[in-house]
Amino acid sequence: MMINRKIFRLISGSVLSILLTMVLIFLLFPVIWICLMSFKAPLDIISVTPKFIFRPTIQNYAELFTTSTAFGGGVQGGFWHYFRNSFIITAGAMGLTLLLGLPAAFALARFKFLGRSQIIFTFLTFRFVPELSIILPLYIIFQKIKLYNTYIGLVLAYQLITLPLFVWIVRVFFENIPRELEEAALVDGASWWRIFWQVDLPLVRGGLAAAFILCAIFAWNNFIFGLILGSQDTQPLTVGVLGFMSYEQVLWGQMAAASMLIILPELAVVALVQRYIVQGLMLGALAHQ
Repeated sequence: MMINRKIFRLISGSVLSILLTMVLIFLLFPVIWICLMSFKAPLDIISVTPKFIFRPTIQNYAELFTTSTAFGGGVQGGFWHYFRNSFIITAGAMGLTLLLGLPAAFALARFKFLGRSQIIFTFLTFRFVPELSIILPLYIIFQKIKLYNTYIGLVLAYQLITLPLFVWIVRVFFENIPRELEEAALVDGASWWRIFWQVDLPLVRGGLAAAFILCAIFAWNNFIFGLILGSQDTQPLTVGVLGFMSYEQVLWGQMAAASMLIILPELAVVALVQRYIVQGLMLGALAHQ
C-alpha cells in the first residue's frame, strides 16, 4: 500500500511537472521565437517552413548600431539615440512617481479626510482609462503649452501610467503596518514625517520595490504616448522600432534584435531586485487575506 502511494505521488508529480513545463513553453514561445528570429538570416526568417535549425548570425544586432539601417528612419545615433530617450523618460517618470506617490500613498493609508475614498477610486480609475481616450486632449494641451516633443512633457504624461498604479499598490503595504508602531513613535515625540521616513518606509521596502519595478516596466514598454506626444528627437525605443517597417519591406531580423535588446534591461533589473519583488508580492498576498 505504501509503495502504491509512493508510485502515485511520483507519477502525479511527474505529470504536474510536464504540464507546468508545457504551459511555461507556451507562454514563453513568442519571446523564444523572436529571440531565434533575431539570429536568423533574412531568407531563414521568411522561409515558408519555420526553421528551428539554422546557421546563426549576429548581423541583425550589428546593423542596429549603424546609421545606414532603417532604424528610426536613419536617425543619427540609431539604437543608442532611442535607448537614451527611453532611459531619460522612464527614469524621469519613475523619479517623479516616487516623489509624488510615496507621500500620497502614506497619506491615503494613514489619514482620514474628506474625499479620501473618492481620491482612492480616482487613482484606480486613471489606471484603467484607455490611453487612446485621453491622447488627443493631451496632444492639444501639450501643443498649446509648448510641452510637445519634450522630455518633460513625456515624463508628465507617463504619470498617467505609473502614478495611479504605484499609489494603489504601495498604499496597501502602508495600511498593513501595525498602528502600534506609529503610536509608540508618536508617544516618543516623533513627527509624522519622521514616522514615515524611519518607521514605515523601511517596513515597505519589498512592496516598494515590487511596485517600482512593475511601474517602470509599464513606462519602459509604453508606445502610444511616445508616438503621439513626441517626434524622432524624444521618442522611445518602442516607437523607434517602427523604423524597420516601410512600404517597401519589413526588416524582421533587425526588428526582432531590437525587441530583444528592449527586453534585456527589464530582465536585468528584475534579476537584481528579485528578492525584494518576491518579498513584496508575498506581503501583498498576506495583506489581502
